[in-house]
Amino acid sequence: MLNSAIPAAIIINILAATIRISTPLLLAALGELVTERSGILNLGVEGTMLMGAWIGFLVTYKTDSVTLGILGAMLAGGLMALLMVFMSVVLKVDQTVTGLSLNLFSSGATYFWYKVVFEAFREANADLPTIKTLETVNIRLLSDLPYVGEIFFSHKIITYIAFAIAPMVYYFLYKTKYGLRIRSVGENPRAVDMKGLSVSQLQLFSVVFGGVMAGLAGSFLTVGSSSRFLPDITAGRGWLALVIVIAGNWLPWRIVIATLIFSFLDAVQLQLQGVGIQVPYQILLALPYVFAILALAASRARSLAPAWLGKPYERE
Repeated sequence: MLNSAIPAAIIINILAATIRISTPLLLAALGELVTERSGILNLGVEGTMLMGAWIGFLVTYKTDSVTLGILGAMLAGGLMALLMVFMSVVLKVDQTVTGLSLNLFSSGATYFWYKVVFEAFREANADLPTIKTLETVNIRLLSDLPYVGEIFFSHKIITYIAFAIAPMVYYFLYKTKYGLRIRSVGENPRAVDMKGLSVSQLQLFSVVFGGVMAGLAGSFLTVGSSSRFLPDITAGRGWLALVIVIAGNWLPWRIVIATLIFSFLDAVQLQLQGVGIQVPYQILLALPYVFAILALAASRARSLAPAWLGKPYERE
């Protein structure tokens, strides 16, 4: 007879993994939400996350400080966002082209930089360099609760930050004057301009915030969970964050739900592979992306996308 503790353990592992996997996706998606609410479509989330992952790894390796590594990743994300602002807001370059260019730049730059910095390891056939990662933070008393404690209250600090930022983003966008201005820029930048407000400054803040969040999301992949850096370690998570914003219909609470659904599917396929279920792993890997396609198709009917999304604004 199958021990009842085995399925319970599997369920706990899946749910705990869901929370963990959702961390970088939620951070990147919330940052992109604020960016897109200002009318800027930043398709460079994947590249920004990758640059954040690399800089976080490099700074941590050089300084042996996880905190500095995370701050370095956030700074790198902000600089990538400034490049996006310069190209799309100042030079009025097509935002789609700019975002794709940032992805290509990050992919090539991080791989080249990684080879240059750690060339000696490859020449000596030594093990690839590793770093120390964030320790798990067990919330006192709550982490000791049966089942619930392991699922919700035994994670890295960045995970707690990600879920704390979600209601903050909602409050900022819908309950503050500055958030109203940002949403107004995404809907009708000309009206905001006629009010005497700077459209460029509002978009600058929004895009940089999105970049910093993407950089923080990228740092979780190296400093937060893995002790190594691998080329293209983001593995499409930046693109998935963009899909999550659309699937969440540009609403913070829906974005949280969409993130958890995608992460749950990913956690399920990892668990199924771990227990040796005889299903082609390619099918399991495709599960989150199949759901993403379905979510995109379903969201077209009642889209709440900002009216000015992706359009450059020029003063008359």
